[in-house]
Amino acid sequence: MSLVVRARRVVLPDGERAAAVHVADGRIAAVTDFGDVPSGAVTLADDEVLLPGLVDSHVHVNEPGRTDWEGFASATRAAIAGGVTTIVDMPLNSVPATTTVESLHVKRRAAEGQVSADVAFWGGAVPGNLDQLRPLHEAGVVGFKCFLLDSGVPEFPPLDDAGLRAAMTELTAFDGLLIAHAEDAEVIAAAPPPRGRSYAGFLASRPEAAEESAIEALIAAARHTGTRTHVVHLADADALPILRAARAEGVRITVETCPHYLTFAAEDVPDGATPFKCCPPIREVWHREALWAALADDDRPLIDMVVSDHSPCTPELKRLDAGDFGEAWGGIASLQLALPVVWSGARARGIGLDRVVRWMAEAPARLAGLPAKGAIAVGRDADLVAFAPEERWRVGRLEHRHAVTPYADRELHGVVRRTWLRGQLAEGAPIGRLLSRADVPQ
Repeated sequence: MSLVVRARRVVLPDGERAAAVHVADGRIAAVTDFGDVPSGAVTLADDEVLLPGLVDSHVHVNEPGRTDWEGFASATRAAIAGGVTTIVDMPLNSVPATTTVESLHVKRRAAEGQVSADVAFWGGAVPGNLDQLRPLHEAGVVGFKCFLLDSGVPEFPPLDDAGLRAAMTELTAFDGLLIAHAEDAEVIAAAPPPRGRSYAGFLASRPEAAEESAIEALIAAARHTGTRTHVVHLADADALPILRAARAEGVRITVETCPHYLTFAAEDVPDGATPFKCCPPIREVWHREALWAALADDDRPLIDMVVSDHSPCTPELKRLDAGDFGEAWGGIASLQLALPVVWSGARARGIGLDRVVRWMAEAPARLAGLPAKGAIAVGRDADLVAFAPEERWRVGRLEHRHAVTPYADRELHGVVRRTWLRGQLAEGAPIGRLLSRADVPQ
């Protein structure tokens, strides 16, 4: 065995217990009793819990083309510092967008030799690239992202309803996965435009009805085509009954939400505080609590996972000088902070670390088709995290390229003390690998 790590608390697929995790050739070879270890085993401190490395399936790395916003080196260092051992890179905000096989090769070449965590890739579904979906799937992307309204960048236009159904029909032919930014462009066009420093004005410009209408259209298309479908970054709790009904009738649809929707509330966002701007927006406190309830439902959890939607930009694009919500880029930087942020909220609600692991490791790995990730189990990659759940700290310096985040100076519970990637201690060196879907030959 190349490594043995033991702890009084280890979060395993069947619950939490004292255990020793034995690693050989980068994989978990055995999980034994705490005392069943050779000399030289690593023993975690009494206040530490051993978790599987998290999987963040919603990260905008932005390289190449907008590397001044983020980049593979800085993003994956931040991931490792936050206990995230695998990220899945979104197909947009980079130039070129990942909408052709050649653009996937460009992105992989840009990432090569830079990554501290493992990285997989989403493809994009946009007007005019229907003939690229199967080749991208065969090249190893884990699924396809689309927008149902303007994405904010010209190289990644949205799909109309006909384009959506055509893409979904093509994906169904090879059981591909579609993930969708679900806001309705017509509903937003009819709302008052955002202007100035008022957060209430920005919130009114992206009403709840925009999410509900788009999710209804997405469900209708999924029902018609049978496509595996996933709703990204749900903020609107009024959409939950719509999703519940769709699942009850057998529509293949899953749902994620994000740390910022589980932490902040519109009532508390100061005017001019553009680091809080994201789309869909942070909504009122009752939405936040309803999202928590949908995650924590023992019988029928409706929200499957929590992922960061890390979407950074330069400080200038956040318009920190003017605090104008209409002009600022919409996106929240949180990759390094996702685990302590979600754990802080879960802890305050009496929810255990086993649930957090389910939401932030197991479910995203399953969504992305990465069966070697997401759990401490024999045969899985030995991606491990030593986490001190009761240690308190205040958000300061981060590994992200830019420090702009609404979590700045916030006190959180939970510190990542050590991270192992495939059994190797990960300290920011570029030891990560570029991944493909599990059924693609390596």
